[in-house]
Amino acid sequence: MKEFVIYTASRIALFVAAYAVVVGLYLAVSGADSIPLFWPFLVAIVISSVASVYLLKGQRARFAAVVERRAQAASRRFEQARAKEDHDEPGPPHAGPQPAPPPEERPEERPER
Repeated sequence: MKEFVIYTASRIALFVAAYAVVVGLYLAVSGADSIPLFWPFLVAIVISSVASVYLLKGQRARFAAVVERRAQAASRRFEQARAKEDHDEPGPPHAGPQPAPPPEERPEERPER
């Protein structure tokens, strides 16, 4: 869980930094008093996404290793439970209530005419 929080916080911080740089450049170049919200947001998303591939490689690898270990442990527990279940029940694989057998066919009684 710690690796997830660190990686996510790093991604958010990288986006905020990219957004600040884009807005700063926009204000420096245009000299405007206000900034549009949409275009700097999209540019910051692209910049932070590309930068995270290179800058957060180590954190992403650690996070992936934790996820892999947890997945292997869960798979191992599932297989152990399944094997235990197979050895515990001598009956059919799904020993639950069995459906009632169909009623025996009885000869129809015909009234005599």
